Amino acid sequence: MIEHMSPAERYAESRRRAADERTALAPFRELYDFALDDFQIEACQALEAGRGVLVAAPTGSGKTIVGEFAVHLALAQGRKCFYTTPIKALSNQKYTDLVQRYGGDRVGLLTGDNSVNSEAPVVVMTTEVLRNMLYANSSSLDGLGYVVMDEVHYLSDRFRGAVWEEVIIHLPESVSLVSLSATVSNAEEFGDWLDTVRGDTEVIVSEHRPVPLWQHVLAGRRMYDLFAESELKREVNPDLLRMARLENTRSWGARERNRNGRDSRRAADREREKRQRNRIYTPSRAEVIDRLDAEGLLPAITFIFSRAGCQAAVQQCLSAGLRLNDAAARARVREIVERRTAAIPDEDLHVLGYFEWLEGLERGLAAHHAGMLPTFKEIVEELFVKGLVKAVFATETLALGINMPARSVVLEKLVKWNGEQHADITPGEYTQLTGRAGRRGIDIEGHAVVLWQRGMDPGALGGLAGARTYPLRSSFKPSYNMAVNLVAQFGRRRSRELLETSFAQFQADRSVVGISRQVQRNETGLEGYREAMTCHLGDFQEYAALRVKLKERETELARQGVAQRRAAASDALERLRPGDIIHVPTGKFAGLALVLDPGMPEGRSGGPRGWDHQDGPRPLVLTVQRQVKRLGAIDFPVPVEALGRMRIPKSFNQRSPQSRRDLASALRTKAGHLEPHRHRKERAQAADDQEIARLRGAIRAHPCHGCGEREDHARWAERYHRLKRDTKQLERRIAGRTNTIARTFDQVSALLTELDYLRGDEVTDDGRRLARLYGELDLLASECLREGVWEGLDPAELAACVSALVYEARSADDAPAPDVPAGATRQALGEMVRIWGRLDALEERHRINQVTGVGQREPDLGFAWPVYRWAQGLGLDAVLRDAEMPAGDFVRWCKQVIDVLGQLSSAAPAGSSVGRTARKAVDQLLRGVVAYSSVG
Repeated sequence: MIEHMSPAERYAESRRRAADERTALAPFRELYDFALDDFQIEACQALEAGRGVLVAAPTGSGKTIVGEFAVHLALAQGRKCFYTTPIKALSNQKYTDLVQRYGGDRVGLLTGDNSVNSEAPVVVMTTEVLRNMLYANSSSLDGLGYVVMDEVHYLSDRFRGAVWEEVIIHLPESVSLVSLSATVSNAEEFGDWLDTVRGDTEVIVSEHRPVPLWQHVLAGRRMYDLFAESELKREVNPDLLRMARLENTRSWGARERNRNGRDSRRAADREREKRQRNRIYTPSRAEVIDRLDAEGLLPAITFIFSRAGCQAAVQQCLSAGLRLNDAAARARVREIVERRTAAIPDEDLHVLGYFEWLEGLERGLAAHHAGMLPTFKEIVEELFVKGLVKAVFATETLALGINMPARSVVLEKLVKWNGEQHADITPGEYTQLTGRAGRRGIDIEGHAVVLWQRGMDPGALGGLAGARTYPLRSSFKPSYNMAVNLVAQFGRRRSRELLETSFAQFQADRSVVGISRQVQRNETGLEGYREAMTCHLGDFQEYAALRVKLKERETELARQGVAQRRAAASDALERLRPGDIIHVPTGKFAGLALVLDPGMPEGRSGGPRGWDHQDGPRPLVLTVQRQVKRLGAIDFPVPVEALGRMRIPKSFNQRSPQSRRDLASALRTKAGHLEPHRHRKERAQAADDQEIARLRGAIRAHPCHGCGEREDHARWAERYHRLKRDTKQLERRIAGRTNTIARTFDQVSALLTELDYLRGDEVTDDGRRLARLYGELDLLASECLREGVWEGLDPAELAACVSALVYEARSADDAPAPDVPAGATRQALGEMVRIWGRLDALEERHRINQVTGVGQREPDLGFAWPVYRWAQGLGLDAVLRDAEMPAGDFVRWCKQVIDVLGQLSSAAPAGSSVGRTARKAVDQLLRGVVAYSSVG
């Protein structure tokens, strides 16, 4: 190409190359055996020029190279670089990568579990660690030049997302910020905010996948392409659409029959349909892996949205006799596994299912989910990257940042449990999961395979696969800890101004712009309606207002009547007793019934383990049709009275059909002839209401009442009032979205002032203690320290109490009450719940609640017994057997307890025994599988 250039062009090119060679980017590029992509070069050049960068690119595209360039720049300039990640596993992985390149003396690690060479020029850490450093004004921030925020789209996470915004807002201006994000649809909006709070920020968006992704659907033994590519457009494969139609035809269910009841179709048609039906089914997990192996599409990750499903998948493949490794690979697997698990006590290996797990690994099969021991998960990741595990069955947590790409990704279903209900996965989740397919530098193409399921809509799947991006939404809310830290550093007024710069407020303010424009359009419309309803006899707007007031008063009285009838019905239900014979007035179970249980409210309404009785009593009755049903207020629109009484045998069992039959028969005999009470219809309140009489008189006396065009004017007036009402709602929305973060901060500050954590711009001693406590129940922990709830406890008892601050059960709210240690522990836990109740009432008074993301949830006692026994020195087998908890969950919760104990050891008041006890508790918990770590 150069030989075709003119002398001037060759000179210019040589000058450009010489300039490039003088940059820091030139030697950095030599570290890689492949050429950097354009978006990587553009981002690195912007960073070297002193600008911050936001890089939004697909999973697996290599955006972390930009973060590694920030590390390279920091070392070249003699400055520090902090590389932050959202999860500890990713921090461990990045630390290992950087140590291999720059050496252990120049790279450190800081997570809740580990501290390795923390004063090194390059430190990998979780985002929460950096946030804590900023609030503590740590000396480690001296000389900091660059901060890399990997997976910055985590700021959408409603539980932890606020931490990312805290860091971005509070970092010193001299620090260059590198934000690495998955592809999001509003990257420019996020970049505009970064530009506002951090200064000059370059936004670089790349939609290009370095390894093309092919989408498939596996139905039976056949793999179908999801899309049929044509020169003009990309369409869903017509074969898949045809299969879906065939599945939904009547012939799949009831056969088409003639008058004689025989199938009217030809034998050939029936045979062809039978063959088609036999070809369309959901293949088993073993069949899927076998098929991928035959097609050369391994290694593969199969996403199953269930821990138990992942474990079952491995067992199913083992039972099917799948072997994906040869003898040499099996020997390597055993050698690596035995070396990596050497530190785990032998007695614990049996409890952890080590030998069954090892058998799967030797065959090239493994599960990967949060319930596994962290060590086991790390080994699976290492073996998968080395090609020694070829099929992994994982929950969606594997897609969140871990560098574990595969040739293929399999999705069993497109529905998952989101904590509240089974919901379709979003386009963003689909993109995140399938983004693992295709290994750069290894695979020419990646493959995403969705298994055919009954009722699948190929068109909807095509839309899911075609939607590449999802919007980034802030989840930022000021917490108690954040409030005292901000006030301590900046005072209340400056803190308020800082919070107004959050991405949450930035998005809220932008959304107000569109609403404001709609208000302006509405104002123009109101002016037009005002002119259209002008009447020559008088002020029609005044007349219309009287009509509106009359309608509102009538509606209000009707509503009061309904409420009074409901209250009377509820009062009548409260008077019912077991054995009362009643007549259910309406609904599916109308007729005679016997009250088995009056269903009166008990305990706190909406409590975590109680039954919400906000709608009043819900009696359990036996109907004459032998059905036992729990009825509600909707079944009793009018008050109900007992028609009589009968004895309920002590031997009555509502689950026994015979018991129900006998008691229902006795009910019919006893009360079958009784007539229900007739309720006389009451006189309407509106008939005697003085305000309604006054308004009707004023309407008749108004000049406009005699206008011949009155009803035409009234129609325009109705439109006017409807639009006016809509406009007021929009104005309320604007008011609600303006200064929302600051208002929440004011509410939090008012509560903290009432509790004497704040006095104006001054932070009290108790406030400074709260500033050192991070967690969802930070205020509860501080109150417990202040009231001495944990004084005198031994280390195991303190660990049990602290567990209630961090643990959240996966089981349903109606699970039985958990076991808790007796004695001082039970007393302290009861006191913690009492304090929480007081704080909950205080939050309600200050209009702070969990819906806004600030309120304190009730402490969960479900982990108190397991962590107490572990701290007492019991073996893993005994602890896990009683806890009915996977080893991985047990280790994770133990480490969170250890983290809070560490906070308490430094936050406890002078002269308190809690700090010393907390340190002892940490020592007693850090043993066996809890103590083992692959890093440091």
